[in-house]
Amino acid sequence: MRFMMLLELDPSKAPAQGPSEELMTEMGKLIEEMTKAGVLLDTGGLRPVEEGTALRQSGGRLTVLDGPFTEAKEVVGGYCIVQAKSQEEAVEWASRFLAIHGPEWDIRSQVRQIEEPA
Repeated sequence: MRFMMLLELDPSKAPAQGPSEELMTEMGKLIEEMTKAGVLLDTGGLRPVEEGTALRQSGGRLTVLDGPFTEAKEVVGGYCIVQAKSQEEAVEWASRFLAIHGPEWDIRSQVRQIEEPA
């Protein structure tokens, strides 16, 4: 089963200097471990929300807005796609992913199973 971890954060509560060198080192170690374990399919951070575009379909009408978005309180800052035997295993990997961020980060993750084609 494939699962997507959506990593969400409030940009106003993230460290101003961004990820520390220590965090990037620990992230690299975890990514290497996940790769060796055969669970990591893809991962990446996302560019700042100010550089994004939002699309909304409502009442048959499409609206397209370029960032920055003043209403953005929490944003998806990254993602990770894993191959896991169960939801519990995917949640364990997500827990480890969040734990390496340390107390200076206010970060959360949604773990969602990817719908497989029939």
